[in-house]
Amino acid sequence: MTSPHGPDRRQALEWVERVATFVSEEWGLAPITGRVLGWLMACDPPEQTAGEIAEAIGASRASLTTNMQLLTSIRLVRRFRKPGERTVYYQIEDDAWSKVLQQKLAAFSAFGDLAEEGLKLGWKDEAGSARIRSARASIAALTAVLAQATETPDRKE
Repeated sequence: MTSPHGPDRRQALEWVERVATFVSEEWGLAPITGRVLGWLMACDPPEQTAGEIAEAIGASRASLTTNMQLLTSIRLVRRFRKPGERTVYYQIEDDAWSKVLQQKLAAFSAFGDLAEEGLKLGWKDEAGSARIRSARASIAALTAVLAQATETPDRKE
């Protein structure tokens, strides 16, 4: 995990713990899930066995197994074997963060549809309908920005 040009193991594990805290607080997932994601984003080599991951993040194999099943089922992490080996490896998917954004965008879009549906109910309370319109407008603006960002090629400043 260490390199002459990168953080030492302690620094890397402190960062992994910050990822775990973020994932727990912002996404409502178990901290171990965040530790796995953080570790798989930073580890070298990028493919790790369950034992290597468990040892690195200080997790039991049992709790790790449950979280690896979650992460592979939502396709943020892939599980594979190298040719000629029986060992199972895990690696973060190349497009993991694109998938996270797509999932969040789909959820916002679905809520925008729900807000649109709510506006059609004919509320007599103008304040209530204003709150629904505000939610719909905010979601529409976010969706437009994200759609534009995904259509625009990366620009280097």
